[in-house]
Amino acid sequence: MCDEARYTNKIGSDTRGLPHDKRGEVEQAAWQAFYIACQSGDPADFEKIPLGGTRKLVNPVGTLAVSLSGMNPTQIALPPAPALASAERGGEAVEVYWQSLLRDVPLTELRDDTSNRDVLAATEEINKLADFRGPKSGGRVTPGTLFRANALYFDPTDPKGRSVTPLGVLDGPLISQFLLRDVPNAAQWVSAQIRTPSPANEFLTEYEEWLAIQNGTPPKRRLQFDTTPRYVATGRDLAEYVHSGPAFGWAAALLLATPGGGADQRYSGMYPPAEPASYPSNPYRKSKTQNPGAATFGLPYLQALVAMGINNSARVSYWQKYFVHRAVRPEAYGGLAHHRLANGVSDYPLHDNFLRSEALDRSKGRYGTYLLSQTYPEAAPFHSSYPGGATSVGAVAATLLKAFFDESRVIANPVQPDPADPTKLVPYNGPPLTVGGELNKLAANYGFGRNWAGIHWRSDASASMAIGEEVAIGMLRDERMTLREPFEGFSFTRFDGSRATI
Repeated sequence: MCDEARYTNKIGSDTRGLPHDKRGEVEQAAWQAFYIACQSGDPADFEKIPLGGTRKLVNPVGTLAVSLSGMNPTQIALPPAPALASAERGGEAVEVYWQSLLRDVPLTELRDDTSNRDVLAATEEINKLADFRGPKSGGRVTPGTLFRANALYFDPTDPKGRSVTPLGVLDGPLISQFLLRDVPNAAQWVSAQIRTPSPANEFLTEYEEWLAIQNGTPPKRRLQFDTTPRYVATGRDLAEYVHSGPAFGWAAALLLATPGGGADQRYSGMYPPAEPASYPSNPYRKSKTQNPGAATFGLPYLQALVAMGINNSARVSYWQKYFVHRAVRPEAYGGLAHHRLANGVSDYPLHDNFLRSEALDRSKGRYGTYLLSQTYPEAAPFHSSYPGGATSVGAVAATLLKAFFDESRVIANPVQPDPADPTKLVPYNGPPLTVGGELNKLAANYGFGRNWAGIHWRSDASASMAIGEEVAIGMLRDERMTLREPFEGFSFTRFDGSRATI
């Protein structure tokens, strides 16, 4: 039985944007109208849904469009979302509350030799959870694996799916090298530094603000930003980078496809012309008379595929959100915790691992309520939590890029933000970082960065890694059939470490 059937008051389902009572429970007539629309898929039924405010649902009918390239939403299977009362959901809640508490700790402290007491406390508590599916080292969560990414594949033999750690995501800095390099764009360049919110930006920790956002009222407060741009150095920075859909795939493609060298590195790619980063099987690597171009195998061709992949993966993930899972968001879960512990609502069945956690106690001590702090004034978009749309976008882009560029290439002179001054970069010294590993990390940064914001669970992001990969594979399969060039096919390493050749 799913949460939607288990709880008649729909506390385990995503009801945000609909009208709610003072306790934050959805009005049943509004839920019924929403449910009917999700069953029929009729655009007219979606127009009949009563909204609680002026904010609107995000594109439910658009998910029913037919994709002419690659997979369609109904062709991809996912494990079910963790149940509201389960140990897994409770463990995910402990993790996301710790992320909210550690948003302003430099990400360079997420290393195994850290002395940061808060990072060590989070690591210790997450290790004690009854069910936690994030990456581990030697069977344990360590500061170096804390908040890193995993990918979750559908597995008919295991109802919870098959969890793997993508190659490269545990290596080196948490932030991908592709987010720390200025991006050349012909006669222009795009700085890797970003506008960052100040640490004072915390939202939805007061009940009236929380309830208004659940009902769909636009936020009254706005983000306040630091005046000096800097590199992505904290969880808060990463959450803001992924707030509004950055052109991360476009940027990575430019860094790999633009020839390196030249006096000004801002206009330079990552590899010199004599050592192109294109995949060895690219047919134009062997041609004596032709170069790739906008028609096939050139940068515009790849950029077009990435743009289409983003569209196709969003259709799949959004379709799952509306027409299959309708899973509760972390912000709404925080409301259940607040009523359970502050107001004695005993019929909200949250797991003891969470209710008795140090993360929850610390959050209450900092904010005065049990609500989960959010970095976005509006909190999450109005569609359900599972699976994560942003992660599917990150994963499809990374997979397409791996199919066109040599994953094995080592990235020269890797860097990380200076913890003492994140307007500067300092060298990273450690095991080699590869293009493939950093593209996997790029996908994880784009998706799991939303967890730092407080709007997604780990399972949302990990399941969508597999979605994006499947969408990319379907698109490449279709593209392969249309190409005239003789070549061995697109080949890349999947997130689970296996090789795919198309």
